[in-house]
Amino acid sequence: MKAAKFHGQGRITIEEVAAPVPGEGEVTVRVAACALCGSDFRPWRQGWPVTSGHEIAGRIEQPGHPRHGERVVVYIPVFCGRCEDCTAGRTQLCTGSRELLGWQRPGGYAEVLVAPERCLLPVPDDIPDALAPLLLDTIGTAAHGIRQAKRVVPGGRALVLGAGPIGLGAILVLSRLGFGPIDVIDPTRYRAEFATSLGALPTTPEQAATGRYPLVVEATGKDAARQLALEAVGPEGAIVQLGESDAWSLTETRSIRLKDFFLIRSFYFPIGDYAANLELLRADRARYARLVDEQVELDGLEALFAAFARGERLKPLLVPA
Repeated sequence: MKAAKFHGQGRITIEEVAAPVPGEGEVTVRVAACALCGSDFRPWRQGWPVTSGHEIAGRIEQPGHPRHGERVVVYIPVFCGRCEDCTAGRTQLCTGSRELLGWQRPGGYAEVLVAPERCLLPVPDDIPDALAPLLLDTIGTAAHGIRQAKRVVPGGRALVLGAGPIGLGAILVLSRLGFGPIDVIDPTRYRAEFATSLGALPTTPEQAATGRYPLVVEATGKDAARQLALEAVGPEGAIVQLGESDAWSLTETRSIRLKDFFLIRSFYFPIGDYAANLELLRADRARYARLVDEQVELDGLEALFAAFARGERLKPLLVPA
């Protein structure tokens, strides 16, 4: 089979590799679509030992298996189902297994992959392959963080820092869950203009810093955005941190020190959120479909990643031939 190899410094080759063999409790999935994600810039820049790609939709290809032919999305935490967090429904925080598909185990930038059957969530017939990956990070991660925030901030004005896929997903989820007006900051013109087309209002860091927002969604992982989130959040407001980075470097200013606020980190979503995430996609299907702005086969993956890194694409897909 063919799979992408990330060598670092933006170099990706497509190589012939041995087809994976499923172990106990696992099945083979033929990839229908794998969405690019900003977190994949780490293997894109540094190289990676296994096949990357973690926003995967496909079809179970296991003749004789009861689920053979079923359309699915791949839930990336390889959860055990037995630990304290799993039994409490926090499958994304499983302590029995710290492996993630597309990170520690081969992922979806390939023709096929192997995954635990319990990590495969059924895709209803009304959801096309091109939209199914959005159920994972774009909707799933963003919506879980915002649901966590609603426990302390039920609604009101919001600020989204970063109009990449997670930030755009957050704008749509915020609108659907009763927040507004929604301000947005992104330095990339294409993404900022798209966010505006979704109903968000462009603002500047200087204006946002004094905004006293009930809710701030930080979707970049950049220190500048994290610093601004701390300045912009209002008293007893909440920051939802969705962006990832390897380290933090922040300054505690007087305006940060002299207020109470909540800082919420959302890594991924529990499996129990999946049905609600499906409804979010259905409710705004046409707007989510606009995020998928390019689809390429494996041979076009390297060029697609370069365009994605330049901010010229929103939520492009690998669609293996």
